[in-house]
Amino acid sequence: MPDSIQQEARQILDTLAFTPFQQCQPLSRDFDTIPTRVGLYAFRHSSEGLLYIGKAKNLRDRLRNGHKAFLWGWLDRYNPDEVRIAFVTLNQWQRPGLSYELETLILQASNPPYNVKIPREL
Repeated sequence: MPDSIQQEARQILDTLAFTPFQQCQPLSRDFDTIPTRVGLYAFRHSSEGLLYIGKAKNLRDRLRNGHKAFLWGWLDRYNPDEVRIAFVTLNQWQRPGLSYELETLILQASNPPYNVKIPREL
């Protein structure tokens, strides 16, 4: 993979992981503060950090239509006030497959506990 994709993935991961928690979007029913754009998102816990990372063609719809991370967070008894969403929008006109490549690199680097395990590159 070109270095530029790896650099972009690192910048996105840094944004998802290190945006101050209070600047991340709180959980809600309608997610009106989340854009309807292509992007990557992360569920973050106030003290445990990244819980889940994903990609979506429409960030708001992806979260509105239910998400397994909500169920897992409920089962693990997380306080909803301690879980927020960070996101990065992507240019929808970028080449096809880029969001998948970025997500894969980010998951390999961060390994959030609620994501399906992806083998690390050797």
